[in-house]
Amino acid sequence: MEFFGHVIDGEEAESQDGARFDTVDPWTRQAWGQVALASPDDVERAVAAARRAFDDGPWPRMGHAERGRILHRLADLVEEHKRELGMADTRDMGKPVAQSSGNDVGRSADNLRFFADHAKLAAADTLPMDSGHHAYSVYGPAGVAAAIAPWNFPLMLETWKVAPALAWGNTVVLKPAEDSPASATMLARLAIEAGLPPGVLNVVHGYGPQSAGQALTESAGIDRVTFTGASSTGRSIARIAGGNLVPVSLELGGKGANVVFADAELGNAVDWSVRAIFTNAGQVCLAGSRLYVQREVYDEFLDRFVAAAEAMVVGDPSEPETRLGPLASQSHYEKVRGYIETIESEGGRIRTGGLGSGWVVRPTVVTDMPQDAPHCREEIFGPLVTVTPFDTEADAIALANDTPYGLNAMLFTENLSRAHRVSGMLRAGTVWVNCFFIRDLRAPFGGVGASGLGREGGEFSRDFFTEPKAVVMQIDRG
Repeated sequence: MEFFGHVIDGEEAESQDGARFDTVDPWTRQAWGQVALASPDDVERAVAAARRAFDDGPWPRMGHAERGRILHRLADLVEEHKRELGMADTRDMGKPVAQSSGNDVGRSADNLRFFADHAKLAAADTLPMDSGHHAYSVYGPAGVAAAIAPWNFPLMLETWKVAPALAWGNTVVLKPAEDSPASATMLARLAIEAGLPPGVLNVVHGYGPQSAGQALTESAGIDRVTFTGASSTGRSIARIAGGNLVPVSLELGGKGANVVFADAELGNAVDWSVRAIFTNAGQVCLAGSRLYVQREVYDEFLDRFVAAAEAMVVGDPSEPETRLGPLASQSHYEKVRGYIETIESEGGRIRTGGLGSGWVVRPTVVTDMPQDAPHCREEIFGPLVTVTPFDTEADAIALANDTPYGLNAMLFTENLSRAHRVSGMLRAGTVWVNCFFIRDLRAPFGGVGASGLGREGGEFSRDFFTEPKAVVMQIDRG
């Protein structure tokens, strides 16, 4: 059984009290590794190491080019170890290995490279003044960043947080989700090999409330908190950080609308819609879990969509042909099972799918569900989609916006004017037109309402992980 320790001040370590917990493979439902379980004292050791590395160490004082070389070296190592990193995420949370070792590792390396280059190439402001003075802006690192990552895209979202923080000269304490701890320790091991100085990237393991997550959020040594996860947890973190006047970036839940107009290219719409809800067994905050189809093409689309769902290979996530594996944990499986078992009592009809063996939920397509049912209102975070017909463009917009969430939306149409018009009226941080999950790392990423606070990506990440400073100089004494 493998062991994954904390990484504090450049060394992998046990907890001071020796406490551990198991990490469980959701396919076999057996423990495959043991993980150090942090106490508040362990968390404070990590924060203190990050504080020393920031206050007295070389990392914040390096030039962007030098930091960038180290981050590019880390990206090289991530790619060299893609099989091990991908299998760690697969064994931790059941993601098909074709995705974890392919897309996820590739995107993780891209995150490191992009932010390394962005920090080097980003321009600050110069502000000539009429009064014989000149002003300019400086973006210096903010300090110690607490990065709390989710379990659904472990390595990819760890690097999404760590990369910009490090690129701009901060030091980091990373707490991965307790259900997916392995790749965080492996990333920190590779960071040491890449040349990050001790204390620059620290990892602590544990749970949330009354555990490592709460201790990290409450620490007086933290200057920034970035969190991805459930909206309820985000609210708790915001309250704690607000009391300490620490800025937060919160990327929270979603209940994405997917709108298919009658003029859409249906083959393309079906293909992307399948990916939008069944990728990662629906355990995606961006999932298109509310599917609205214009009535003229509703029956044809539904037939194709159900057939595509039924054609997905469901099974062992370590097999390369598998496209949908188990849910990430028993507790999450029980949550999703509760929604599955109440579909008919809430008025819905299962067209395909339902419960599988073990912790598997098969790709599930539901019709006739009332719009006020929990299945249409709450984030299920599983492979369950409700499909509803609509008549007019105004109806589609109203249905899509009828949610407390606002992370993302999708629409499919071949009408260019409609694409622009409807995109502008959807209440969401990201709108995909005729596609899904395509990212430009320069673009703002985040949501409105219950989907979060703030934006990340490009200059939005720079602004969060730095303390912008204005410098005003007298240049003419005449």
